[in-house]
Amino acid sequence: MNVHEYQAKEILKEYGVPVTDFAVVTNLLEAETVLKQTGWQQAVVKVQIHAGGRGKAGGVKIAKSPKEILDAVSKLIGLKITNSQTGPEGIITHQVLITPLVDFDKEYYVGAVIDRHNAQGMLILSPEGGMEIEEIAEKTPEKILKIPIRHSGSLRNYQLIEIAKFMGWTGNTAEEGKKVVAALAKAFVDTDASLLEINPLVKTKGGNIIALDAKLAVDDNAGYRQTKISAYYDATQVPANEAKAKEFDLAYIALDGDIGCMVNGAGLAMATMDIIQHYGGRPANFLDVGGGASQDKVAEGFKILLSDKKVRAILVNIFGGIMNCATLAGGIIAATTELKVNVPLVVRMEGTNVEQGKKILADSGLNITIADTLEDAAKKAVAAAKG
Repeated sequence: MNVHEYQAKEILKEYGVPVTDFAVVTNLLEAETVLKQTGWQQAVVKVQIHAGGRGKAGGVKIAKSPKEILDAVSKLIGLKITNSQTGPEGIITHQVLITPLVDFDKEYYVGAVIDRHNAQGMLILSPEGGMEIEEIAEKTPEKILKIPIRHSGSLRNYQLIEIAKFMGWTGNTAEEGKKVVAALAKAFVDTDASLLEINPLVKTKGGNIIALDAKLAVDDNAGYRQTKISAYYDATQVPANEAKAKEFDLAYIALDGDIGCMVNGAGLAMATMDIIQHYGGRPANFLDVGGGASQDKVAEGFKILLSDKKVRAILVNIFGGIMNCATLAGGIIAATTELKVNVPLVVRMEGTNVEQGKKILADSGLNITIADTLEDAAKKAVAAAKG
């Protein structure tokens, strides 16, 4: 789960990372109130969306007067940001962050990610900040330092000394920089993050270290213990169908094909998408209803699939382990009847009470094509979509 920049900054502040003052507004009136209360004369105004590359997409404005600040707010609220991270549909801006300008000498990059090969966190640092770390890695890999993070989130003193030397920090700047890096590592582990980065981290004219930006992504599986961060979930930042799926605990991701998929189990869902592609079709989505999906979940899954206007056929592929195929068949019939499914529906089931489930579907009188194997189901779904 991603959070907004201002939320990531609030979390970093709790760990002692210095950040600039900021305010978040959703309209011009709120912005005017902020300026009256703070007296800010110059500021950076940034869209708050769950995507990077905001500056290149026109989502960051530098304002040199209160009037320019208000003009920037007016232009950015409601702006659609579209880039490689948002996808072609883009994301509409509903709130912007206002923060006073900072006079700085140098920009740095400090971040943490999961090193999956070694099953631990990894710090990534560079004395060249303010640009994408991928670009630095490609053009000047020698300017990147990687430091493993212990599972406790703590760093050893010799690691901090190495970091300060690599970053070019000396004196008081080195002490502040080491504290920031140690705090970021600790916050990364404590929040169950998959990504936590500050870009840029800057050194001011006075030699102080301040975080000008922050990005945090938290492992969805840790939501049950990251209750505060889970409350930051913003449904406006994801496609409407994905937000609807989350309400009913369905794992859904929209794709650009025309065969809707409803499957139980992530691995089986991936296999279903692969075999559709193998036989010349294109999956319209990834949809995992879970091992013990109820009739209500099946119905909601159908609603989500049918709301996608690109869907020309639906393939239901279920393995009845925890789930009873007879129960599933009843859910399919109820959902199909209620929702008046008007696209071809192919169902393949295996597992508990599979023959009873197939009979229930066959006796329903509904236009449901029953497949015996996954290969058979994929061929029939592809043919239905093309027909």
